[in-house]
Amino acid sequence: MPLPDEGPSPEDIEAGRLLFARAWTFSRGSPDLDHLAPDDRPEIAFAGRSNVGKSTLINALVGQHGLARASNTPGRTQELNFFVEPERALYLVDMPGYGFAEAPKDKVAAWNRTLRGYLAGRRSLLRVFLLVDARHGLKAVDNEIMALLDGAAVSYQVVLTKADKIKETELARVIEKSKLSLAKHPAAYPDVIATSADKGTGFEVLRATIAKLLEAHGG
Repeated sequence: MPLPDEGPSPEDIEAGRLLFARAWTFSRGSPDLDHLAPDDRPEIAFAGRSNVGKSTLINALVGQHGLARASNTPGRTQELNFFVEPERALYLVDMPGYGFAEAPKDKVAAWNRTLRGYLAGRRSLLRVFLLVDARHGLKAVDNEIMALLDGAAVSYQVVLTKADKIKETELARVIEKSKLSLAKHPAAYPDVIATSADKGTGFEVLRATIAKLLEAHGG
């Protein structure tokens, strides 16, 4: 298991700022494994339960309102959405929310196959950021995805969303509980990043973390 670091350096923070100051654009939506973007550059993917705030987080990350579009109906969006920056050095991948109950069962089954196939076979995937609502913490359905990522040896890291919706003492408890759970998973990165899209907190660390991953890959 990788060891936690002491947080991003000023150089990492500046690299993250520059990376996400670029004009990111939508590249393509992939409804299945046959229509994925070419795996010819590093990728960072964002996964999480329905309505956890993935689209909101991605928009805040790149500073572009409306780049990633959220659906008001859980389970409606069932494509892997790829976003790219001008230098085309990195893909951001917005994965459909999992754990939804309202979508038809056949569509849920098809999406689960795509999800598992993507996570298990994508050689260009540097890390999955697993988004978790800070108000609820890790759930059983998150553990299922974590087990899949462990089995595929895909590095992943928990990012708490909506951290401003709970008291600081409760947030600290959720972070500590999440770390204890992650310690049981071999592919999990031990550090937890708490974010608030409304307050803008945590994004400097998230941007720096991604920039550091890209640099380590030679980007």
